[in-house]
Amino acid sequence: MKSVIALVFAGLFAVSAGAGTVSEPQVPDLFLPADMENLSEFHWKKRPILVFADSEDDPAYQTQMELLREQPEDLVSRDVVVLTDTDPAARSTLRLRMRPRGFMLVLVGKDGDIKLRKPRPWDVREITRSIDKMTIRQREIRDAKEQSGKIFD
Repeated sequence: MKSVIALVFAGLFAVSAGAGTVSEPQVPDLFLPADMENLSEFHWKKRPILVFADSEDDPAYQTQMELLREQPEDLVSRDVVVLTDTDPAARSTLRLRMRPRGFMLVLVGKDGDIKLRKPRPWDVREITRSIDKMTIRQREIRDAKEQSGKIFD
Protein backbone atom coordinates (compact mmCIF):
# COMPACT_ATOMS: atom_id res chain seq x y z
CA MET A 1 0.00 0.00 0.00
CA LYS A 2 2.84 2.40 0.85
CA SER A 3 4.39 1.77 -2.56
CA VAL A 4 1.08 2.58 -4.29
CA ILE A 5 0.77 5.86 -2.35
CA ALA A 6 4.39 6.68 -3.16
CA LEU A 7 3.70 5.93 -6.82
CA VAL A 8 0.61 8.19 -6.82
CA PHE A 9 2.57 11.04 -5.23
CA ALA A 10 5.43 10.52 -7.65
CA GLY A 11 2.95 10.74 -10.52
CA LEU A 12 1.39 13.91 -9.12
CA PHE A 13 4.79 15.55 -8.66
CA ALA A 14 5.78 14.60 -12.22
CA VAL A 15 2.57 16.11 -13.63
CA SER A 16 2.89 19.30 -11.54
CA ALA A 17 6.58 19.61 -12.43
CA GLY A 18 5.69 19.23 -16.11
CA ALA A 19 2.98 21.88 -15.76
CA GLY A 20 5.49 24.23 -14.13
CA THR A 21 7.87 23.91 -17.04
CA VAL A 22 5.23 24.89 -19.60
CA SER A 23 6.32 28.32 -20.69
CA GLU A 24 4.30 31.17 -22.04
CA PRO A 25 3.80 31.15 -25.79
CA GLN A 26 6.94 32.26 -27.55
CA VAL A 27 6.77 35.85 -28.75
CA PRO A 28 8.38 36.19 -32.16
CA ASP A 29 11.31 38.57 -32.46
CA LEU A 30 9.55 41.76 -31.43
CA PHE A 31 12.64 43.82 -30.64
CA LEU A 32 15.40 44.11 -33.25
CA PRO A 33 18.28 46.53 -33.90
CA ALA A 34 17.59 49.08 -36.64
CA ASP A 35 20.67 48.07 -38.60
CA MET A 36 19.07 47.43 -41.99
CA GLU A 37 19.44 49.63 -45.07
CA ASN A 38 15.70 50.14 -45.43
CA LEU A 39 12.40 48.74 -44.22
CA SER A 40 11.55 46.79 -47.39
CA GLU A 41 11.74 43.42 -45.63
CA PHE A 42 8.72 44.50 -43.55
CA HIS A 43 6.70 45.96 -46.45
CA TRP A 44 3.11 44.62 -46.31
CA LYS A 45 4.13 42.18 -43.52
CA LYS A 46 4.91 44.23 -40.40
CA ARG A 47 4.38 47.65 -38.88
CA PRO A 48 7.81 48.88 -37.78
CA ILE A 49 8.09 51.08 -34.73
CA LEU A 50 11.46 52.83 -34.76
CA VAL A 51 12.82 54.03 -31.43
CA PHE A 52 15.75 56.42 -31.70
CA ALA A 53 17.85 57.86 -28.88
CA ASP A 54 21.35 59.24 -28.49
CA SER A 55 22.15 56.60 -25.85
CA GLU A 56 20.63 53.54 -24.18
CA ASP A 57 20.86 55.58 -20.97
CA ASP A 58 18.41 58.20 -22.29
CA PRO A 59 15.51 58.25 -19.76
CA ALA A 60 12.94 58.65 -22.56
CA TYR A 61 14.39 55.61 -24.36
CA GLN A 62 14.34 53.51 -21.19
CA THR A 63 10.76 54.55 -20.44
CA GLN A 64 9.67 53.76 -24.01
CA MET A 65 11.22 50.30 -23.95
CA GLU A 66 9.60 49.52 -20.58
CA LEU A 67 6.22 50.61 -21.93
CA LEU A 68 6.62 48.42 -25.03
CA ARG A 69 7.70 45.38 -23.00
CA GLU A 70 4.63 45.62 -20.75
CA GLN A 71 2.18 44.46 -23.45
CA PRO A 72 4.04 42.58 -26.18
CA GLU A 73 0.98 40.51 -27.13
CA ASP A 74 -0.93 43.65 -28.20
CA LEU A 75 1.95 44.62 -30.48
CA VAL A 76 2.40 41.11 -31.90
CA SER A 77 -1.33 40.85 -32.68
CA ARG A 78 -0.99 44.01 -34.79
CA ASP A 79 2.10 42.75 -36.65
CA VAL A 80 4.44 45.24 -34.99
CA VAL A 81 8.21 44.96 -34.92
CA VAL A 82 10.23 47.36 -32.76
CA LEU A 83 13.52 48.56 -34.22
CA THR A 84 15.94 50.43 -31.97
CA ASP A 85 18.87 52.71 -32.72
CA THR A 86 20.81 54.27 -29.84
CA ASP A 87 24.08 55.02 -31.60
CA PRO A 88 24.08 58.32 -33.52
CA ALA A 89 27.79 57.92 -34.29
CA ALA A 90 27.04 54.84 -36.43
CA ARG A 91 24.98 57.03 -38.77
CA SER A 92 22.71 54.19 -39.84
CA THR A 93 20.72 54.55 -43.04
CA LEU A 94 17.44 54.65 -41.14
CA ARG A 95 18.76 57.30 -38.76
CA LEU A 96 19.91 59.43 -41.69
CA ARG A 97 16.51 59.04 -43.35
CA MET A 98 14.41 59.77 -40.23
CA ARG A 99 16.70 62.51 -38.82
CA PRO A 100 15.84 62.16 -35.12
CA ARG A 101 16.94 64.82 -32.66
CA GLY A 102 17.56 62.94 -29.45
CA PHE A 103 14.67 60.62 -28.60
CA MET A 104 12.09 59.89 -31.30
CA LEU A 105 9.39 57.28 -31.83
CA VAL A 106 8.32 56.62 -35.43
CA LEU A 107 5.39 54.41 -36.45
CA VAL A 108 5.58 53.11 -40.02
CA GLY A 109 2.60 51.43 -41.66
CA LYS A 110 2.64 48.18 -43.59
CA ASP A 111 2.56 50.29 -46.75
CA GLY A 112 5.93 51.80 -45.78
CA ASP A 113 4.60 55.30 -45.07
CA ILE A 114 5.42 57.13 -41.85
CA LYS A 115 2.19 57.30 -39.85
CA LEU A 116 3.42 59.30 -36.86
CA ARG A 117 6.48 60.74 -35.17
CA LYS A 118 6.60 61.46 -31.46
CA PRO A 119 9.32 63.25 -29.46
CA ARG A 120 8.25 61.55 -26.23
CA PRO A 121 7.45 57.99 -25.14
CA TRP A 122 4.03 56.56 -25.95
CA ASP A 123 2.41 53.66 -24.17
CA VAL A 124 1.11 50.59 -26.00
CA ARG A 125 -2.50 51.72 -25.63
CA GLU A 126 -1.80 54.97 -27.51
CA ILE A 127 0.18 53.14 -30.18
CA THR A 128 -2.45 50.44 -30.73
CA ARG A 129 -5.23 53.03 -30.95
CA SER A 130 -3.30 54.77 -33.72
CA ILE A 131 -2.73 51.45 -35.50
CA ASP A 132 -6.37 50.42 -35.15
CA LYS A 133 -7.46 53.62 -36.96
CA MET A 134 -5.35 52.78 -40.02
CA THR A 135 -7.18 51.65 -43.16
CA ILE A 136 -5.15 48.47 -43.57
CA ARG A 137 -5.74 47.51 -39.92
CA GLN A 138 -9.48 48.13 -40.32
CA ARG A 139 -9.46 45.75 -43.28
CA GLU A 140 -7.53 43.15 -41.23
CA ILE A 141 -10.14 43.37 -38.47
CA ARG A 142 -13.00 43.00 -40.98
CA ASP A 143 -11.30 40.03 -42.65
CA ALA A 144 -10.73 38.34 -39.30
CA LYS A 145 -14.41 38.75 -38.41
CA GLU A 146 -15.48 37.32 -41.76
CA GLN A 147 -13.15 34.34 -41.41
CA SER A 148 -14.44 33.56 -37.95
CA GLY A 149 -18.03 33.75 -39.19
CA LYS A 150 -18.92 36.69 -36.99
CA ILE A 151 -20.30 39.06 -39.58
CA PHE A 152 -22.51 41.65 -37.96
CA ASP A 153 -24.92 43.64 -40.09
